Amino acid sequence: MKLGRLNHIGVATPSIADSIAHYREAMGASDITEPFDLPEQGVKVCFVNTPTDSGMNGTQIELIEPLGEGSAIRGFLEKNPLGGQHHVCFEVEDIAAAREWFEGKGKRILGPTRIGAHGTPIFFVHPKDMMGQLTEIMETPRAGAAAGH
Repeated sequence: MKLGRLNHIGVATPSIADSIAHYREAMGASDITEPFDLPEQGVKVCFVNTPTDSGMNGTQIELIEPLGEGSAIRGFLEKNPLGGQHHVCFEVEDIAAAREWFEGKGKRILGPTRIGAHGTPIFFVHPKDMMGQLTEIMETPRAGAAAGH
């Protein structure tokens, strides 16, 4: 397996609307996607796009807000009521090969491979196996695929 680019940094927030206002006002962000629900993951998501020269290589900030009482990020926000960095996401060319690589290294995968917010397969690696950082592995979107909604 070969490390791909840093696709996004996931930031948990109690309010996407408040976070969007912060990124616009405090950081000067102007390219922010419309929030959308991912009910299968229990979150509402939007992306703050950082400047890029090609349209495909800018790292995004993924804002994630709990959706419903059973949301997996509720526990994170209970410990961090203001929100904060939740995970980092790296791209790989082949998600199945990457999963096999991590499993072969004895890394714990959290749940099945599933479709993420970019419409491509993803999985998460346990933070205790990744130097304390929850790590998302995502298959690189193919040309013409949506880079966030």
